[in-house]
Amino acid sequence: MSTVILTLIPGIFRHATCRNNVYPGTQTLRFPVPDNFVFWTTPYNDYMPPIYTAAHIGGQPWADPNIGAPFFQPRWNFQNCDVNRLSHMGKYQIDPSGYPLNPIGRTGLRGRGLLGRWGPNHAADPIVTRWKRDESGAIIKHNVSEKNILQMITIQRHDNGMWAIPGGMVDPGEKISTTLKREFIEEALNSSGSQATIEEFFATGSEVYKSYVDDPRNTDNAWIETVAYNFHDETGTKVGALQLSAGDDAMNVKWCDIDGNMLMHANHVTIVEHVAKRLRAHW
Repeated sequence: MSTVILTLIPGIFRHATCRNNVYPGTQTLRFPVPDNFVFWTTPYNDYMPPIYTAAHIGGQPWADPNIGAPFFQPRWNFQNCDVNRLSHMGKYQIDPSGYPLNPIGRTGLRGRGLLGRWGPNHAADPIVTRWKRDESGAIIKHNVSEKNILQMITIQRHDNGMWAIPGGMVDPGEKISTTLKREFIEEALNSSGSQATIEEFFATGSEVYKSYVDDPRNTDNAWIETVAYNFHDETGTKVGALQLSAGDDAMNVKWCDIDGNMLMHANHVTIVEHVAKRLRAHW
């Protein structure tokens, strides 16, 4: 099966989750950004967004110092030692004050918000799927589309209660393959008892998405990007048979039927839709 990687295009895609709302976990109201003023190429003379960076970020080993801090001289749009400051969206702009600009456009908030890095904050998302089966082991088809029903492992997030792909942030110097496996174990299994099965299963996978994440934590100067891989258990006898257990940032975990009515965190449903169509499953 050929692999087509879904991506979002700057200057065409308009983020929605990170606009015109209260920033997560705060009372900070974003400056309104109508659809026709999202892109930086469109003048918005009245644009005066508030500035917010969470106080607990200061001094954390996983976070950048403030722009202008002594000895902080990031190489924007480059791999900066172990910190990847490249964007999957291409080259991003730096404003006259030295701040990176969100490649999708305005969000109504400056600063870093809850994110550790200025510019791109890189994540990895494993989409683990299997076919839904009846008690006899036969694959169940949808009664309308007559296509096989696909299931995926989803976790319920602590911060907003929404269901999401069990992914997370890439540590400095860490390979994407390592992040995918680590985050899945931490959030969906919370156990290393089936390490051999996990190692074998995560040795193969298909990259399905490499782009921007329309995340509510994004700001004008810091945003999340991800690489998502689909790991499909065709027979349901590998990861499909493991006991799930919520851990780390997850308050719940389950196998979820995939369809077009799903509600998920950020733009995860867009990524999942791509997986369903790639596997010719019901949507």
